[in-house]
Amino acid sequence: MGSVYFYHLTQAPLEATLPSLLTKARAAGWRIAVRGVEAKRLDWLDEKLWLLAEDGFLPHAIAGGAFDRDQPILLTTGTDMPNGAACLMAIDGALVAPGEVEALQRVCILFDGNDPAALQVARDQWKTLTGAGCAAQYWAQESGSWSKKAETGA
Repeated sequence: MGSVYFYHLTQAPLEATLPSLLTKARAAGWRIAVRGVEAKRLDWLDEKLWLLAEDGFLPHAIAGGAFDRDQPILLTTGTDMPNGAACLMAIDGALVAPGEVEALQRVCILFDGNDPAALQVARDQWKTLTGAGCAAQYWAQESGSWSKKAETGA
């Protein structure tokens, strides 16, 4: 059974934070699905990932292509993960089901700490997922580094 990590973004925006997390997940040997809620936002993120990756290159694609299975990182608005992802990164309030946490190595939920609606969605997801018995950690950005603020489950 996997665990879910909540990342409360306050110091750096998604497009600056996500490449670092994707790089770490790839270093763990995982394939990743990045789940969003709007196709236009994923198009925007696709462009940012090509430009802002720490090492200059994060191989990825937007779901719906002929080679989805081959992608180490797949951007999607759907719940299917044809690339065999071991890690799911949910952005912009994309929902995650408890069964997904159980089936994956890691789920990361990234949310904008400056957006009250995003905060509420993250709080609701925390309650839903921990209430279903999922192990969870809550991380916040402080002075440019991450600090673990809460943990539940094992």
